[in-house]
Amino acid sequence: MRSVPATMSETQGTVAFDDVMWKKSVSTPARPTSPSLFARTTKTSVKLRMALAGPSGSGKTYTALTIARALGERVALIDTEHGGASHYADRFDFDTLALTSFHPQEYINALLAAAAEGYQVCIVDSLSHAWMGKDGALELVDRAVQRSHSGNSFAAWREVTPLHRQLVETLLRVPMHVLVTLRSKMEYVLDTDSRGKLVPRKVGMAPVQRDGLEYEFDVVADLDQEHTLVVTKSRLSPLADLVIAKPDWTFGTHVREALRA
Repeated sequence: MRSVPATMSETQGTVAFDDVMWKKSVSTPARPTSPSLFARTTKTSVKLRMALAGPSGSGKTYTALTIARALGERVALIDTEHGGASHYADRFDFDTLALTSFHPQEYINALLAAAAEGYQVCIVDSLSHAWMGKDGALELVDRAVQRSHSGNSFAAWREVTPLHRQLVETLLRVPMHVLVTLRSKMEYVLDTDSRGKLVPRKVGMAPVQRDGLEYEFDVVADLDQEHTLVVTKSRLSPLADLVIAKPDWTFGTHVREALRA
């Protein structure tokens, strides 16, 4: 298109442009010719990521097994609790891999193996050992500090953080449902019993893992010594703010239906 020079005229303080030709700009994007990289998301393609936190004896392993039974027939359990889950072998069908080192890479290898062998659900019991157990992240940092002779833990974390992040990414990406248990830091509080006497009660505080880990999960629930489950975070609206006393197999069914809703 040939451009036409503009001329300007001024009449009683008004500026006007004459003989101006405007060029129309078309911004409509072209239709892609190659197949789309995106696929429609459906509920059937969603794999649950759930964390159960609580003090010792609160029922984390049992609850994880009840949920796993509802989610799939083939269940793998990564055991760091010295065979503690075996106490439930007469009530649930699951296969166990016992870890003797809690290095994050050992968890990664176990998760990938479970996925490769076609398990539908994997329970990590518990994930806390990857943080503060033998060969866990905190121990790896201590070793790195000792090697450096500088006492600089910031440099040590630059070495360990990518490995911990790789573990989290593996938890999120494996094509199966993943349930993890987390030990909670324990504290004793004084309660008044029915006779008016003060009695100590053990309560769970923050989970033993890196701060902010709960953001990675679809559902996070706390369990206490009375085996009461409280959902503190949920991307599944039917489970939001749920409180259940002594959750049993019906809770697993409820989780499954919420995942499909």
